[in-house]
Amino acid sequence: MRDPYDVLGVSKTADEAEIKRAYRRLAKKLHPDANVDDPKAQDKFAELNTAHEILADKEKRGQYDRGEIDAEGKPRAPEFAGFGGAGRRGPGGFSGFDGDTIFESFSFGPEGVRRASRHGGPQGGPQGGGFEDLGDIFGFGRQRRSAGGGFTPPAGADVELSLPVSFEEATHGASKRVTLPSGKQIDIKIAAGTLEGHRMRLKGQGEPSPMGGAQGDAYVTISYAPHGVFTRDGDDLRQDVDVSLADAVLGTKVRVPTLSGEVDLSVPAWTSGGRIFRLRGKGLPKASGAHGDLYVRANLVLPKEHDGELEALMKKTRGTPDDA
Repeated sequence: MRDPYDVLGVSKTADEAEIKRAYRRLAKKLHPDANVDDPKAQDKFAELNTAHEILADKEKRGQYDRGEIDAEGKPRAPEFAGFGGAGRRGPGGFSGFDGDTIFESFSFGPEGVRRASRHGGPQGGPQGGGFEDLGDIFGFGRQRRSAGGGFTPPAGADVELSLPVSFEEATHGASKRVTLPSGKQIDIKIAAGTLEGHRMRLKGQGEPSPMGGAQGDAYVTISYAPHGVFTRDGDDLRQDVDVSLADAVLGTKVRVPTLSGEVDLSVPAWTSGGRIFRLRGKGLPKASGAHGDLYVRANLVLPKEHDGELEALMKKTRGTPDDA
């Protein structure tokens, strides 16, 4: 996986606001619903969400910058210099590999993984042993031994999935069905107030291990599906509502859809076309637990049929002769 800074297109000195702006811009561009012809759209969007999850979290970002976790947020394996003399430095610098290291042999048995030199002698252990425990070198020796003393096979690979949800489902919660790569379907509970980019772990629902080990995990990332009524603007929503000329002049109340159902919007007299009304707290969920706002723009519309009286009135208002 690529460097999270490269994925978001920001520098390593970027602040939280810059990271947030970069994520929002790319989320719109890379959303799977906006790239239906790209077979890799879900992978790109999942990569973006993983990068944002790391860089938007101060603790995880610090761990990544220090090399403690990788670009997927997983702990890095401890580094080691090598075998035998590979990590030794003499007065002249790096000493390279010694002869015994090059011709080492390995064995797998009840005690785990062990090695012996070409001379059959011990490698840093007591005389007569002939083998050295590699657990401390690789970082897996003792951890991978089963209760019976055998070697535990590696787990299967993890999988990344993107789950589109509607604005209403993210706001009020819902149950959504996810199809795994194996074809198995699982119902996932979406909590009320779920944010886009939220990542959930389905333990043991990833790829099977090729060696009979534990199954990998599946990670489901929430994305917002495009809406037929509302246009998203960060945490806020926008929509247009039609207002007749008479209602704009005299004032009226119009029914306006929101994520929680329709409400009455008071349109005062002499409302100009394009005027915007703000409905507080009627937008999308925020990380703080609050909600964004809904902005409604009055769209002034004329009668569908020709109205001679209205036309005569407009001419009179403008000062145009009736026969003009």
